[in-house]
Amino acid sequence: MIHIYTGKGKGKTTAALGLALRAAGAGFKVYICQFLKGRDYCELKSLKKIKCIKVEQFGTKCFVGKSPTAKDKHLAQQGLAAAEKAIRNKTYNMVVLDEINVALRFRLLELGQVMRLLEKVPANVELVLTGRSAPAELFKLADLVSEVREVKHYFKKGIKARKGIEF
Repeated sequence: MIHIYTGKGKGKTTAALGLALRAAGAGFKVYICQFLKGRDYCELKSLKKIKCIKVEQFGTKCFVGKSPTAKDKHLAQQGLAAAEKAIRNKTYNMVVLDEINVALRFRLLELGQVMRLLEKVPANVELVLTGRSAPAELFKLADLVSEVREVKHYFKKGIKARKGIEF
């Protein structure tokens, strides 16, 4: 099954991590590939304690700005290769491609590459894609698409990202 969590609201990665946690509780092996992320987010500390979850990051310490660099593109390509390997080797029951939609939006990956990957997903693997601006073309290949919509957010009051909540 292919899941997509997209939209402008907060909670896409959180939803995917919740699903990964549930899968781990059922004894599934989970691989989480984080695109565009290279910092030590708080969730990583928790995930390291769960033996059946492996997390790899393919990004710099600074999230991609308006002009991605060649290094950003190289890291995204490495992430896609790692995700393909995780799917192909059939070790994992769930593969999470965190922020892959944003990597597509910044053209760090080509849509065709990701669509070919989705077409190769074996029936016994749950594949989860997160990030804003998921291309409509991916919706056709997905079995579940959830759009997280912002109704209200405290950022608009000037409240900055908080440790343990946003990162």
